[in-house]
Amino acid sequence: MRPARIAIALLVLAAVVVGATFVLRDGGSSSTAGPSVDATPAPIVPSAGVPDRDPLAWTNARSAGYARRAVEGLAHPLYARTREIGGIVAAARRTAAWRPDVEKAAAAHDVDPDTLEAIVLLESAGRPEARASDDLNGAVGLTQILAQTATGLLGMHVDLPQERRIAKRMTRAARKGDDAEVARLRSELRRVDERLDPVKSLDATARYLQTAEQKLGRTDLAVASYHMGMGNVQTALARYGQGTVPYAQLFFDSTPVRHDAAWQFLAGLGDDSSTYLWRVRAAREIMALSRDDPAELVRRDTLMNARNSAEVLMHPPDATQHFDEPGDIADARDAGDIVALPARWLARHGVRIDRRMGELARKIDADPRLYRGLRREALATLGYIGASVQEISGAKRPLRLTSTVRDGSYQEALVGVNREATHDYSLHTTGYTFDIARDYAGRDQAMALQFMLDRLTALNLIAWVREPGAIHVTVSTDTARLMKPLGVLPG
Repeated sequence: MRPARIAIALLVLAAVVVGATFVLRDGGSSSTAGPSVDATPAPIVPSAGVPDRDPLAWTNARSAGYARRAVEGLAHPLYARTREIGGIVAAARRTAAWRPDVEKAAAAHDVDPDTLEAIVLLESAGRPEARASDDLNGAVGLTQILAQTATGLLGMHVDLPQERRIAKRMTRAARKGDDAEVARLRSELRRVDERLDPVKSLDATARYLQTAEQKLGRTDLAVASYHMGMGNVQTALARYGQGTVPYAQLFFDSTPVRHDAAWQFLAGLGDDSSTYLWRVRAAREIMALSRDDPAELVRRDTLMNARNSAEVLMHPPDATQHFDEPGDIADARDAGDIVALPARWLARHGVRIDRRMGELARKIDADPRLYRGLRREALATLGYIGASVQEISGAKRPLRLTSTVRDGSYQEALVGVNREATHDYSLHTTGYTFDIARDYAGRDQAMALQFMLDRLTALNLIAWVREPGAIHVTVSTDTARLMKPLGVLPG
């Protein structure tokens, strides 16, 4: 990827005079019956003082806010990954049962008990015998400690050959229904592998955090290192090149176009290490909710697990306008809530409209052009993504936009031909969602899009899902902050 700035202003039509109004036209005609659509969308007005740099770039003033947004934006995996073991509410309950031991370990090593408890929730969901895999060299126990880390850094006793023998005996005893023997062997396991001893596991993790903070100089860096490793945190800081900085600065200010060496290193870890701190803080908030507002935790769990992303939490069906019939979209067009896709504007921002978009409209006696529109927040976000991907990757071929707003009738028609379509509440019927084809000009373009998806998720501005043929993106209402710099304010 070539180092270049994401210069949104350069992608705005050069002939436009700042502050002047211009109209983006979406051509095409249709003789299909149904609500009529004006082919000329509402005016899109470029704002005065269009920025000459990324409108979402990290700054010191934004740092604390970005850190808070990352906690929310990266919380979904905690809800999704506990689904098969009873859900997040049960996981929080199991984790809370270890609170007395958590507080003892935290006090002994001068670390924050809420952070230590959050690590338990994130790593094992409160299960002391949790294993990352069948390989006992891997992460094991309440705080998921690697065998090498346990013996080499934390001074724990781990006898893997003996553990394997005991595990086989436990399996045989369990098959026979000999619960007493299983319990006895479980105690024996904790003696030969101290990672399986909850008290010793908590103490070891607290000692690690204490050591890491002393070595790295900051609590946030110490927590990030629990998954990444102290050496990797030091390498990332060295490549960032500004000494010891807050993790939020390292994370958000390392991009393909700024501090590229640090970004490449963090992205190259490939195991979610770079987002670990935010997920620990998300786990901390979940534990707080479980104590202070359990009903809200249940609500969030329900919405988080309604889809494979946080999109329903962003736009709950009982609090979000959605369109049931073609006439509803036509009314939203008239009211300015939905804007017709401006083809030439999108082309300048690295996006082209798939010519088949809206092709099922005739099955429901509607105008295909109805299904080529978005809310302004979504349009601005789409333009921002397209322009940024183009600038980062240098690819001349635009991203292909395959789907935007729908109504319930169109959605039902789609269900008959697309197995990915849902009979239930579809975010496409809100105007906040669009799909981008997984058909790229090359690896650089694909990687640039992945960066944009990850970064906007970390800012809690989008939720997205990788479908077989497309990237399904839902934008939050907070993306309204992009409307002014992208020039899509109402006229």
